[in-house]
Amino acid sequence: MKRLVLLAGCVCLLAPHALATNEFNKEWRDHYLTDEAPAAFTSAARKAGCNVCHIKGEKKTEHNEYGLAAKAFLDKEKLTKEFVKANPEEAKKLIVDGLKKAGEKTSKDGKKFADKLKAGELPATDAGL
Repeated sequence: MKRLVLLAGCVCLLAPHALATNEFNKEWRDHYLTDEAPAAFTSAARKAGCNVCHIKGEKKTEHNEYGLAAKAFLDKEKLTKEFVKANPEEAKKLIVDGLKKAGEKTSKDGKKFADKLKAGELPATDAGL
């Protein structure tokens, strides 16, 4: 029993702060899945779920090209669950700004991610969908 408690304590101490990935997903949906978004795009994005940024069938540590672009602009050291909870408006601004910056990056098909999203296309070509 002592070993179990000790192990649990070590895991808690060594685990990095959790990222607010649910908040990233929420802000992405709020920003791109608006009432003006084409129904087919909204349906495809909801069906893709996590695979908008991740690669289908891979661990969630693996990002597709759009996920890598977004990850580059979302400060994982700052945007912890604790920070988001304590500073919701600032966190929202940081996340939306990061998503907009990621949108300016170019996909492997030569189109900007933002242009693809505006056209009602999922952003990544390598999501495995």
